[in-house]
Amino acid sequence: MNKNYSTLLFIAGLLTIQIIGFAGCKKKETAKKPNILWIMCDDHTANTISSYKMRFADVIETPNIDRIANEGAMLNNCYVTNSICTPSRATIMTGKYGHKTGVYTLWDDLKVEDETVATLLQKNGYETAMIGKWHLHTQPQGFDYYSVLPGQGLYHNPVFKETGTKWTTGKEGKKYNGYVTDVITDNSLNWLDNREGVKPFFLMLHHKAPHGLWEYAERHEHLYDEVTIPEPESLNEDKTHRSEGSRTFGRDMLNLSQRMYEGKRGKDYPTGKLDIEGMSDEERIAAAYQKYLKDYLRVVAAIDENVGKVLEYLDEKGLNENTIVVYTSDQGMFLGEHSYYDKRWIYDESLKMPFLIRKPDEIKAGSQCDDMITNLDFAELILDYGGVTVPNDMQGKSFRKNLIGKTPEDWQQSMYYHYWMQFEGSEVPAHFGVRTHDYKLIFFYGRGMGLNGTTEGWNTPIGWELYDLKNDPNEMNNIYGKSGYDQITKELKTELKRLQTKYEVNLEDFPELQTIINENWNK
Repeated sequence: MNKNYSTLLFIAGLLTIQIIGFAGCKKKETAKKPNILWIMCDDHTANTISSYKMRFADVIETPNIDRIANEGAMLNNCYVTNSICTPSRATIMTGKYGHKTGVYTLWDDLKVEDETVATLLQKNGYETAMIGKWHLHTQPQGFDYYSVLPGQGLYHNPVFKETGTKWTTGKEGKKYNGYVTDVITDNSLNWLDNREGVKPFFLMLHHKAPHGLWEYAERHEHLYDEVTIPEPESLNEDKTHRSEGSRTFGRDMLNLSQRMYEGKRGKDYPTGKLDIEGMSDEERIAAAYQKYLKDYLRVVAAIDENVGKVLEYLDEKGLNENTIVVYTSDQGMFLGEHSYYDKRWIYDESLKMPFLIRKPDEIKAGSQCDDMITNLDFAELILDYGGVTVPNDMQGKSFRKNLIGKTPEDWQQSMYYHYWMQFEGSEVPAHFGVRTHDYKLIFFYGRGMGLNGTTEGWNTPIGWELYDLKNDPNEMNNIYGKSGYDQITKELKTELKRLQTKYEVNLEDFPELQTIINENWNK
């Protein structure tokens, strides 16, 4: 063989080995990216997760959800920026407030062209899936696979809209037999089993539960039968301390008792009719509260079972070490506090979100984080873990360092909340406010501003409220305008304006709102 030709073959061989080695390194480097499992429920309050040790701690157990906290971290001060499903979900996907995405209310759509955590992770080497409740109206983007409930979806024998079929806004789709929480979990595990497996995965596993009306799985029908659920201190709250802007509004337990008595959609209340004949208002509230809580907690029981099923799957497949697991909700929920059910308000039971996260190689097991985090920050945390550059127009901040005890010195000490959906059927007036660790200031302006789904002409009184959260954590003593609070009120109003400027709240687009603010700012 020609000597020069042999030399060329030798060099070519070396180059081939180097190229293969380089390719192998790249594959190995990609494999090191963590999988991300994002489990999110609808209306699940931290109150009913036993690791939070709140007022239901002696009644309930959620051992599987607790496992995430025990093996990772738990956020104690995590808040939603608008406590209603669609706007909160849009914020989680985009890292932006609703006034930036255009998703102000339940009737607004997430634009298909919007960049989200899913589109960004997909572009950067992740295999992506969205399974469960979507509730953003438009076709999910950035997912290699999706199987989503149309709208709220059904608890029993649910229908799903899936990849590969024509997207419509109707309720048609593929029907699955069974209980929705079980079906969503089984479909998620099936996707994990059948994915390509070369890329890291990003799976958004979104449960419908425990959204109302609360239809539990048959196996939980008698759970809590022999239990009396403890009542909150504010179940029969005297709201005369409140401003006119809020005191007579809201979805309350007395209203719920009537709804349970009359039935819904031409049939009995999903879990049976509540007999309130001959009862006083206070007795009706107490009876409705017990039924509401037991139904809600039975629905939560199925969630916990299914979280356990997913965690066991990760264990069996050897995926637990390189998979970040998050458990959260799209907002908080009232469970009788202030005699309310539902959410929407800035009061803490609605405002506070559960957030548990496990990352074995980084987050110390059993740790807790007391820093102020909002759903605006979720997207940037996900992108941080995925090694993806955060777009400049995202408005939050990754709290990855906070989770390992290295909180940045300039970390936020306040958060801005804005509920826009002045909708008569919800009975919750439009309002905005600021929460710090110690205080909360709220401005009820009570106008729909012509936004989608708002009730034209349903204008409610205007009012300010101030709460000292250290001395009044249940928010039962409005101290706005009372002696001794002038300075803190002034500081909080200054902070409100600062946050509205920081987050570019487009008040100039709503002249009526700007006028109301100007006229009432110093009252």
